[in-house]
Amino acid sequence: MWTENNNALYRKFVFADFSAAFAFMTRVAMEAEKINHHPRWSNVWNTVEIWLNTHDAGDIVTGKDHELAKRIDALV
Repeated sequence: MWTENNNALYRKFVFADFSAAFAFMTRVAMEAEKINHHPRWSNVWNTVEIWLNTHDAGDIVTGKDHELAKRIDALV
């Protein structure tokens, strides 16, 4: 579930291993490129954390962020 805090949508994803986490990040990257909206994220072994906000709108949450969150959810 995405939470909104400090002007960003946030979600943590945990996978079976590093390969699964990295494969997920690759799929997210492809979706992000399609809509030209890119996440801030972190990966440590099997865990991926993602923060979404729109930099050119003043680092706030916009419809672009909700759209990318929806696309990311469809990848899980």
